[in-house]
Amino acid sequence: MSSPPLRAGSRVILLPAGLQQLIDTLRRQDHQVIGPTVRDGAIVYAEVEELADLPAGWTDEQDAGSYHLRRREDDAYFGYSLAAQSWKRWLHPPRRRLWRAERAAADGDFTLVAEQPDPPRLAFLGVRACELRAIAIQNTVFTRGPFTDPLYKTIHDATFIIAVNCGYAGGTCFCSSMGTGPRVGAGFDLALTELLDAQRHAFLVEVGSPRGARVLQELPYTPAEPADLAAAEAIVARTAESMVRSLDTNGIKEFLYANADHPRWDDVAARCLACGNCTSVCPTCFCTTVEDTTDLSGRVAERWQRWDSCFTLDFSYIHGGSVRGTSRERYRQWLTHKLAAWIDQFDSSGCVGCGRCITWCPVGIDLTEEVRAMYANDSTGAQIATLNIV
Repeated sequence: MSSPPLRAGSRVILLPAGLQQLIDTLRRQDHQVIGPTVRDGAIVYAEVEELADLPAGWTDEQDAGSYHLRRREDDAYFGYSLAAQSWKRWLHPPRRRLWRAERAAADGDFTLVAEQPDPPRLAFLGVRACELRAIAIQNTVFTRGPFTDPLYKTIHDATFIIAVNCGYAGGTCFCSSMGTGPRVGAGFDLALTELLDAQRHAFLVEVGSPRGARVLQELPYTPAEPADLAAAEAIVARTAESMVRSLDTNGIKEFLYANADHPRWDDVAARCLACGNCTSVCPTCFCTTVEDTTDLSGRVAERWQRWDSCFTLDFSYIHGGSVRGTSRERYRQWLTHKLAAWIDQFDSSGCVGCGRCITWCPVGIDLTEEVRAMYANDSTGAQIATLNIV
């Protein structure tokens, strides 16, 4: 008897050999598969071609200003929390040329050549729940306003997304309190839950889109049993319960707006290096600047877009000087925008609880602790009794 056709919501079991076939299938369809791998002492996202490229048997230990790898007691492929960088590196490249102008002779007219990039077709393997939410937030930023970034839209719409439910929470994760994980939600083509015990190593696969169903239909799967679904549910529940950090966002927008002069901003400014690490690793930060360059002959000019950060002095420069000249003002801008003003702009928080900004801050500044400290010493006398401080 033939298996019923797969559709969104279908759940099946795939063995590791089937995961390799999934990678092979996507590569045959001209997708460049990007997934987790071990490089330079960290788990990073890079091109993968086979299961041997994945971080089998490795996990990460993360805390404020601290990251290192250690061996697991098993060979889980996705037994870590998060890679060092986020998927925005591919969806919103850190550097891109916008246009190029050339002239044939020293006294000739310029010919403007607009960029018409032909970006690769990507497939993301190992996207976590918080990262799915971050991609959805960047979709709002780049495609749902009065202006659309055509390169972002082209790359995103062609990208095949394989999500993974978290079986392990890192020390800086707080997605559960943000409502963004550890269970994956919408926005994926296929979602995996790694089932690994003494008896078997397999993946529960959930179909999230028609193209996901079409790809999965080509692979050697078996129907999922109720015990498989229960095991997957238990893994996600256990992960949520193991998180040690949290952020209560109830009323946080109004609270931060009312506390622009809170003394805690001075405390954090004394520690902040204004290095911009937090904005670089954040999966939702999107600020850029543009640079104009010319060659020595004066016949070629180019305009490039590159990532920028609200922690740089020049970012808020207006004729006469920078609007935010101190570390205090720049950190306040970042945190208030992320957790408050973002809601006014895009109808959601700009934070997904991934914890990367905590891990990769050289001095270990923890935004959950900074908010908690301000709540504990409310300088405005605002009513915060309804806030469930944890």
